[in-house]
Amino acid sequence: MNKTAYIIDAFAQIFRAYYAGPLMNNSKGEFTNAVFGFARFLLFMEKNYTPEYGAVVFDKGKAVERIELLPEYKANRKPMPDELRVQIDNIRKIVSAFGYPIIEEENREADDVIAGIAKHFTKFDIYIISADKDIAQVIDDRVKMLIPGTPKKGLALRGFNEVVEKFKVTPSQIIDYLAMLGDASDNIPGLQGVGQVTAAKLLNEYNSIENMINNPDIITNGKIKHKIITNADMLRKNIKLIKLTTHLSEEHLKESTVGKRTPNWGNILEIAENLELKTFIRSVNLYLEGKNITIKDSNKISGKGKEPKQMYTPDMF
Repeated sequence: MNKTAYIIDAFAQIFRAYYAGPLMNNSKGEFTNAVFGFARFLLFMEKNYTPEYGAVVFDKGKAVERIELLPEYKANRKPMPDELRVQIDNIRKIVSAFGYPIIEEENREADDVIAGIAKHFTKFDIYIISADKDIAQVIDDRVKMLIPGTPKKGLALRGFNEVVEKFKVTPSQIIDYLAMLGDASDNIPGLQGVGQVTAAKLLNEYNSIENMINNPDIITNGKIKHKIITNADMLRKNIKLIKLTTHLSEEHLKESTVGKRTPNWGNILEIAENLELKTFIRSVNLYLEGKNITIKDSNKISGKGKEPKQMYTPDMF
C-alpha cells in the first residue's frame, strides 16, 4: 500500500490568502494577512488530513526555458505587492514550524517541481493542493489534485473523472487543450475563435494537435482546418510552454523531500505571538486541547489580548 504525500503550491496559497480580504497589520505596523491566511490553511490541513508526508513548493527565479521560447512569457504580470513581499519570510517560518520541507529549484516554477515529485515518487499517492489547471496534466490513478474552496467546501478532489467532467478531455489531453486556448495570465496566445467547447470537441474527434497538424484533411470544418494549418508553429510552441518539466535535482529525489515532521506547536505559537495573530493562536490552542496535545508551559500562549488592526477572517479555511 502506497504512502500518501500532500504537495502544496506555495504561492498559489500565499496569493489566495493575501487577496482573501483587506490588509491586516499588527501594533508594530507589520503586515500579517497573508501569514494569517496561510497559517490557518496549514492548521486546516492538520485538522482534516494530518499529513505524515508532504512538502511546500516555491517558485524560484525566472522560468528561463519558457522565457527563451516566449520572451513575453508572464511579462504582463504585476510585481508582487511590497505589502506581501515583506510577509514571505514569516510564511516560510510558519511552514517549517508546521514540519513541511520547503522545496525549490533555481529558475524553476513550482508547477514543474510538483510535477517532478509526482513522477518520481512512485511509492506515494500524491495529492497536489493547487487550483492551477496546468497541473491537471499529471493526474492519473496515483496523482490527484485537491482544489481549495470556501471554508464550507474545503478541498475538492480532482482526479481523472473530475478532469473529464470539468474539461471534457482526459488529463493526457490537457496540454493540447490549453495550447489551443492559450493563457492570458501567462501571456500565451490562443487559437483565435476557439474556446473551451470547440477545443474539447476537436480533441475528442482527432485526439491531438499533432494529429491535426500532420493530417489536416481529417478536419471537416474548413475554418478550423485553416486555423490549425496557419498556426501550427504557435500551437507547437504553446505545447512546449504548457508541458510541465519533471526533472528534479539529485537532492530532491530523496524521500526526505516529502519527509514532513510533526508540527512544532511551541514554535508555531511563538511565531504567531510575535506577529500578534490572536485569532489563530486561539484556534491552535483549541485544536491542541481537543487532541490532548501538550507543549511546554513556557511555549503555550494564551491568545488573549488586543486584536491586530483591521483583523479579518478571510474566506478560506
